[in-house]
Amino acid sequence: MAKQRWLEAIFNRPEKAYAHPYLGGAVLGVVLFLAFLVTGNGLGSSGATSRIDAAVVDMVAPAHVDNTPYLLKMAGGDRNPLDDWIVPVFFGALLGGFASGARNGRLKFTTTKGPRISDRTRWLMSFAGGVIFLYGARMARGCTSGQALSGGATLAAGSWAIMLAIFASAYLLAWFVRKLWL
Repeated sequence: MAKQRWLEAIFNRPEKAYAHPYLGGAVLGVVLFLAFLVTGNGLGSSGATSRIDAAVVDMVAPAHVDNTPYLLKMAGGDRNPLDDWIVPVFFGALLGGFASGARNGRLKFTTTKGPRISDRTRWLMSFAGGVIFLYGARMARGCTSGQALSGGATLAAGSWAIMLAIFASAYLLAWFVRKLWL
């Protein structure tokens, strides 16, 4: 009974207003600066998902890891793929997002969608989009966090180019998926 009241206290909190976007941007800039200062690296998450994937493959088929150049540099031999700065950053972001959602009354099980789309289709489209974006992030050698925030902050030309490409392709693709939201 106490567990049920605890869960209700987390999931039924009144929703608080979002922070002002300029304040959020300034806080993000400070966090990015501190990440560079403390770790010597910026922010990102797609590298962590690759390392988690490499760890799973290393547990199931270590010989495959040793024969695949992409996985070999992360988990080959006696290397631990989870022994990298980006893995705690990834899990910290997940935990921080969960804690922020719980604190501000936004921790809910909902599916945000348009009226002409089923929950199942929305989830399938979200999953497919996430897979495509993660694959593209690894091909670009970084996700939007790594490319836009960290690469953009260091004025890396490739980061600016990939972000322009991401925004342009999203704008062009929006015409095809808009009916899912209208």
